[in-house]
Amino acid sequence: MKRIVYPIIVLAVMITTSCTQQKAGQPKERLDLSNLDTTAAPGASFYQYATGGWQEANPIPDEYARYGSFDQLRENNQTQIQSLIEELGKQENPVGSNAQKVGDLYKMGIDSVKLNADGAEPIRKQLEEIAAISDKKDVIRMTAGISRFAANPFFGFYVGPDDMNSAMNIAHLYQSGISMGDRDYYLLQDEHTKMVRGEYEKLIKTQFRNAGFSDEDAQKAALNVLNIETKLAQAHFTREMQRQPELNYHKLAIADLNLQVAPFEWAYYFEQVGAAGMDSINVGQIEPVKTAITIIDKDPVDVLRDYLVWKVINSAAGYLSDDFVNANFEFYGKTLSGSKELRPRWRRSIDAVNGSMGEAVGQLYVQKYFPPEAKERMLDLVGNLKTALGERIAGLEWMSDATKAKAQEKLSTFIVKIGYPDKWKDYSSLEIKDDSYWQNKVRASEFAYAEMMDDLGKPVDKTKWFMSPQTVNAYYNPSSNEICFPAGILQPPFFYMDGDDAINYGGIGVVIGHEMTHGFDDQGRKFDKDGNLAEWWTAEDAGRFEERANVLVDYFNNIVVLDTVHANGRYTLGENIADHGGLQVSYHAFQKTQQAQLNELLDGFTPAQRFFLSYAALWAGNVRDAEILRLTKVDPHSLGKWRVDAALPHIGAWYEAFGIQPSDPMYLPAEERAAIW
Repeated sequence: MKRIVYPIIVLAVMITTSCTQQKAGQPKERLDLSNLDTTAAPGASFYQYATGGWQEANPIPDEYARYGSFDQLRENNQTQIQSLIEELGKQENPVGSNAQKVGDLYKMGIDSVKLNADGAEPIRKQLEEIAAISDKKDVIRMTAGISRFAANPFFGFYVGPDDMNSAMNIAHLYQSGISMGDRDYYLLQDEHTKMVRGEYEKLIKTQFRNAGFSDEDAQKAALNVLNIETKLAQAHFTREMQRQPELNYHKLAIADLNLQVAPFEWAYYFEQVGAAGMDSINVGQIEPVKTAITIIDKDPVDVLRDYLVWKVINSAAGYLSDDFVNANFEFYGKTLSGSKELRPRWRRSIDAVNGSMGEAVGQLYVQKYFPPEAKERMLDLVGNLKTALGERIAGLEWMSDATKAKAQEKLSTFIVKIGYPDKWKDYSSLEIKDDSYWQNKVRASEFAYAEMMDDLGKPVDKTKWFMSPQTVNAYYNPSSNEICFPAGILQPPFFYMDGDDAINYGGIGVVIGHEMTHGFDDQGRKFDKDGNLAEWWTAEDAGRFEERANVLVDYFNNIVVLDTVHANGRYTLGENIADHGGLQVSYHAFQKTQQAQLNELLDGFTPAQRFFLSYAALWAGNVRDAEILRLTKVDPHSLGKWRVDAALPHIGAWYEAFGIQPSDPMYLPAEERAAIW
């Protein structure tokens, strides 16, 4: 894990408008009541009641494995960005300008004729360099080189804040090197997982043949790659272990690495990654890195070559000819996620441009689509939510005054980022050429790598953004104690400038509260106000927190997501706590608004009812069975249905709003409900 950042979801959702009180008169924008399924009972499945109409009206498009309200917003963003880029193509842009680079990169992505004519040629030079490897020192050199532009071979290297001294950037090593997303895909022996492994082996063979290897060599390479990745996976920390920051911090002197980790050409490796002369480094997960070094040390050079070739091919596949792209989709899209159709080329190209030059695109985006008043309203609403969270902390009966004081201090020092960065990234040193789509992606990756390496040994720049402005998401970052809400989420259908307070506190208000609560979830609470990994709780309070958090762990563990597969309450704990806290804090803040106090019906619903309907609408969606299984393994967020039907039973105000009774299936006795923030 490179950086502990807590997004609200892989693709997040938000709603906002008036921040303190709704405008006089009737709001122009309201909840779409056709999204409801009023044949369902709110107390049986509130998710079905609040979003059943949306689900029926929005079947999953073939190119999606999961399709929800947040995907609609993302599609709208992509359409807006496409129009911006096409406008660039109609004008003469100076060579070297952001406009020229963005426009040219996009055009290369949609040029199917050139992509298919090039075939595997764009990766030919890299494959030849790997083929020339003759000894283990060459393996180390290529491992370091490939990590600059492709998925990390063996283990990962990055520069970021020191968990124990968050004001300074240091180097980190961490477990990496597998390509199926989770160790379980390599280790479990159930029929579904064995099927996935078989399809993965087919993918490797197909892509090696697409790259020009013989059938025999492709078959051998597939076995070699699977063997190495399986050994790596066996040593990898589980996802639950990765959620415990104290288990993932081992700052060591460079001179001690041979003894504390494993004998290795450390000086040569660090020279190759551009970090020569360091005196210390954090090894996040020692045993996985040790295992990776053992593989490099003991496996034959020809086996290691096949693995390095695979890291290049698999990383490049989406930027090459249709043969590569389609084979990649057959496994990662169809087998792992259940998608039926490849996403349109232009959408994939937008993603590539956003990934390569996110802030260059973002600068254009906010100029056209992000009004200044949206930022002002967000700042006001964040202030209201901070006040509400502070009041709730002050009123906690289970927390001591000493810990409360520290919690209030941490809350008061939150850094708030809304819309876009104050200073835009300088892309002047990034070259976009007409050689190939993949080589431009390599240059963009190396540009980002150089930017990262420039931070080594320097103070942390807390003005830096970890998402581009057009991103449909939000995050909390504990090392800088910051919450961030990019402009991309602050627009219809989730950002209503003329909506009422109920839907905005139920939407963006909960999202803001969610991100704030991450500062006090099972991970975030272990970082102090300065972003340092430190114990600022009393032992008694920490114990009481764990006891209350375990209520959510047990509750979610009992949920059956598909057939006999259960949710993972431990792995999703942080997000479940954040949803719980977000609901409690935002509803607390909402009660201070004029709308809540007047308690007048609108569209047949009370303000409190509209609050919870708005929250549920955030997670409206449909998901394929294969994606349910995949997300349950790899996503720290609960599935959308359970962010509603498993979150609301722990919220007392929801019972009051909809008159939920003990006879209702969702009813949970008060003494069995979670009560944390």
